[in-house]
Amino acid sequence: MSLVTLTIDGRQVQVPPGTTILAAARQAGVKIPTLCYLEELNIIGACRLCLVQVEGARALVAACVTQAGEGMVVHTSTPAVRHARRLNLELIMSNHPQECLTCLRNTSCELQQLAAELGVGEIRLQGEMSPYEVDDSSPSIIRDPRKCVLCRRCVSVCEKVQGVSAIAVQERGFDTVVAPAFLAPLGEVNCVNCGQCSLVCPTAAIHERDETDKVWAALADPEKHVVVQTAPAVRVSIGEMFGLEPGSIVTGKLVAALRRLGFDKVFDTDFSADLTIMEEGNELIHRLQNGGRLPLITSCSPGWIKFIEHFYPNLLPNLSTCKSPQQMFGALAKTYYAQKEGIDPARIFVVSIMPCTAKKYEAGRPEMNSSGYRDVDVVLTTRELGRMLKQAGIDFESLPEEDYDAPLGISTGAGVIFGATGGVMEAALRTAYELVTGATLFSLDFEEVRGLEGVKEASVNLAGTELKVAVAHGLGNARKVLDAVVNKEKEYHFIEIMCCPGGCIGGGGQPVPVDNEIRARRIAAIYQVDRQMPLRKSHENPAVQALYREFLGEPLSHKSHELLHTQYTPRERF
Repeated sequence: MSLVTLTIDGRQVQVPPGTTILAAARQAGVKIPTLCYLEELNIIGACRLCLVQVEGARALVAACVTQAGEGMVVHTSTPAVRHARRLNLELIMSNHPQECLTCLRNTSCELQQLAAELGVGEIRLQGEMSPYEVDDSSPSIIRDPRKCVLCRRCVSVCEKVQGVSAIAVQERGFDTVVAPAFLAPLGEVNCVNCGQCSLVCPTAAIHERDETDKVWAALADPEKHVVVQTAPAVRVSIGEMFGLEPGSIVTGKLVAALRRLGFDKVFDTDFSADLTIMEEGNELIHRLQNGGRLPLITSCSPGWIKFIEHFYPNLLPNLSTCKSPQQMFGALAKTYYAQKEGIDPARIFVVSIMPCTAKKYEAGRPEMNSSGYRDVDVVLTTRELGRMLKQAGIDFESLPEEDYDAPLGISTGAGVIFGATGGVMEAALRTAYELVTGATLFSLDFEEVRGLEGVKEASVNLAGTELKVAVAHGLGNARKVLDAVVNKEKEYHFIEIMCCPGGCIGGGGQPVPVDNEIRARRIAAIYQVDRQMPLRKSHENPAVQALYREFLGEPLSHKSHELLHTQYTPRERF
């Protein structure tokens, strides 16, 4: 294939045909500012901040949508280019609230960064403000149209990655707004609360519901016994809130930081992830041996659960009845732990630190109270915890390494890998293989279900039975798998579906920005933690074994069904 040769700021560059000027400039080490651009998803040239001058062209062109041409000469920083970019940014800012100091995205706002980079030092233009009010109808996500720059990045992710299309561009002219159809409240439509929109929003037009004040109040209440659980993915991402590299493993510092915030006990969701494998693995075996509904589909991702309730209600009987590890933990904290420690469960306040905005919605579901109380009281995202630690003046990097509290802080490597796409499947296979065959599984790494490929398939010999499995991450990929099952094009026994691209490491509550390189680094860290764990199979967790001996009896027992299992309900599409 012949390459296209062009000149950018005096440097000759060769790129494949079809390459945009923006991509060619990046190859040449030239940075062109963008706001609406989102690689492979949102390429619309709407913000006009990537304008460049092409010799012979009648006007400046948008670099993100203009293909490089043979012999093209491009200038990216002429006076005319800089003036146009700055003016376009000023126009965008003219009806943007000047609330930077009190905004959740202060110091991580792309609009703020662009203003600094382009030299916009004053607000010269004052336009009419957006007529739309803040939408706080969702338990997970706040939509603030006043801060929207109409970049449409959120719309692209919701439609093209997640296949949900809960939001779109509504109205016209100055009344244009990104919102659900008919301007309905976000909490009343088929939004799955995944928060992927908040990860790509350049401002705070879409952000997580902040519930840190509830946790501060609980920590200050002497009548409350406040315990916290941390999801697997948080230990490889919270460091980014303090300038550490993506994928930095900071498990011990995380524990130490939570103790300094004042939590009475610091526990690990990995414990209940191991418990989930015991219940779900036995559920799979039971269905295989007794003619149960197959394929069994995992149920630990709350965004995925709401998706299937809206879009594939006929497949609800295929879902595992297991609650997610978060909810299993909450139920046990207010029963088993309360009983073991002699604490009135009414005093126990459970906080979850999750990479996920949908976990906020999950915790508030009416069926999540099998302990007799709301199982999980408050869910904080990774970003919210980062803000709390900064408010408390905790120097995260200087903290010592500390261990989780027993017994709900003891876990295995199988629990850790829940944080990555394919991790639940791999953890389940490690345990199911040994429970069925009675043989020791010496090679624990199921490479076939790892990685960022959208859909992965594998086949495992389970005591003479060929177990066909599939893994999908991102709801658009989930659609492909489910449609293949519904249309009888594929036959599987077990399917893992994670709502967010990359799994929980790419959850909607994680630090921004997130791209595939960052996802890959976080995933690599998750598997590194797994390799370093002394125990790597869920059924070998001594605390889980003790839980069954002392409290639950056995997997799938009557008590475990009462506390650890649930059913889900079909929902209307909006």
